[in-house]
Amino acid sequence: MTYDLERLRGARVLVAGAGVSGRATIAPLSHLGAHVTVTDRNADALARCAELGADTVELDSLLEDNASLRDFALVVTSPGFPPSAPLLSRAAGAALPIWGDIELSWRIDRAEIYGPARRWLVVTGTNGKTTTTTMLHAILEAAGIPSAACGNIGLPVLDVLRRGEPRADVLAVELSSFQLHWAPSVRPDAGVILNIAEDHLDWHGGIENYIEAKLGALTGTVGVLGLDDPIAGSLRDRSRAVFTVGFTLGYPDAGELGISGDVLVDRAFADSAVLASVDDVTPPGPAGLSDALAAAALARAIDVPESAVHDGLLRHRVGPHRAAPVGVVDEVLYIDDSKATNPHAARSSLLAHDRVVWIAGGLLKGARVDDLVVEVAPRLSAVVLLGRDAGEIADALTRHAPEVPVVLVDTRDDGAMISELPGEARVQAGPRRVAVPGADAPAAMRVAVQEAGALARPGEAVLLAPAAASLDMFADYAQRGRSFVAAVEELRRGGTER
Repeated sequence: MTYDLERLRGARVLVAGAGVSGRATIAPLSHLGAHVTVTDRNADALARCAELGADTVELDSLLEDNASLRDFALVVTSPGFPPSAPLLSRAAGAALPIWGDIELSWRIDRAEIYGPARRWLVVTGTNGKTTTTTMLHAILEAAGIPSAACGNIGLPVLDVLRRGEPRADVLAVELSSFQLHWAPSVRPDAGVILNIAEDHLDWHGGIENYIEAKLGALTGTVGVLGLDDPIAGSLRDRSRAVFTVGFTLGYPDAGELGISGDVLVDRAFADSAVLASVDDVTPPGPAGLSDALAAAALARAIDVPESAVHDGLLRHRVGPHRAAPVGVVDEVLYIDDSKATNPHAARSSLLAHDRVVWIAGGLLKGARVDDLVVEVAPRLSAVVLLGRDAGEIADALTRHAPEVPVVLVDTRDDGAMISELPGEARVQAGPRRVAVPGADAPAAMRVAVQEAGALARPGEAVLLAPAAASLDMFADYAQRGRSFVAAVEELRRGGTER
């Protein structure tokens, strides 16, 4: 679908969502001459949009007036709105174009509204997106290329496009499946699908729709696939990129990047170029090396030299809440991987340790945990669960790892936290329940850390790798991680008795 941006001049545009991505659209749309109205249920967020010059309307009020949508020429949606959301369903029924903020960003960039069009390098996948994006940005900086890491990483693409100096000529763009779904026009210079596992199935309505959204990254000049991942590695025939290459932790064939001995090797954009040492990569381990190969592939796709790949990976440091060591208490290592918001991400963290007390739970978003529990059961010393879907994880542990001690931190004085799931009745005799009725989320995390510390033996790790989203209890995964770090610090100050 094409849509001339000139047609927005004088037109009314509805922005669905008053959060960071929604607010970022207000100035560019106004610059194009559109009259912007923002809708949301959050009154404080709407007030901030009004301060930026937009009209505002409360979402439920807008939905009550079926005729009001006809006044708009375009809907720009934040990524949190699924296609099934009543507002977007009605907009589609009224034949209104629906763009995501990334679609708007792409069209504005291609139209050179804010200077010459940039080169886009897109990173997507179920896990590892942010680490890969920051690695890629570090490589671009090492090459002396004016660049920015943006998108789902926290900095809206539109904010990068609007700024003058320093101008970013290349964008390392992290994109979620939500953003790709609403951005059908994007054609990056290179894009990667790192991996695909069950996640956000409630939003997409099934795994095939989720895969199709991810394939939006493979629509430009170069597509890159994680060959070691069963689903991502099978998508070569579905790539719409002009050229498609892959990366693997094994020795690479022609057209691939991989590992030979103790070095990262490029056989896709060179005969056999050595890029970096395995020891240069942070974080270490299989997940970090896969992310490094993916970042290197995107950089090499735009002719970044081997030396810059080496220097960028050497300088890169992992961000907070991504398998970050917090400290040691009584010879037990505590690790914050709050960013492991689905089973696939938790798997990487759990397999990095021989023996672990696992803290998990939250919103599973339709994902299953049985396969994960079966695989990691031999490594589990104990499990501490909290959050709405804790009962579902406990149920899987009872089926597949009945010998592992399980503690349920139960905050259900109002039934708000742990779901009453059909299988829960079968696990009530198994897990030990610790009642913390009415507790706030940091207090529940503090109890979870205390319980995990009491169960851990010297030389083991206590790992926060929730395998689930955080929004049932916390504002986001970062707040969940900070609560874990604070609880570990409190434990360190007080010590433990075994």
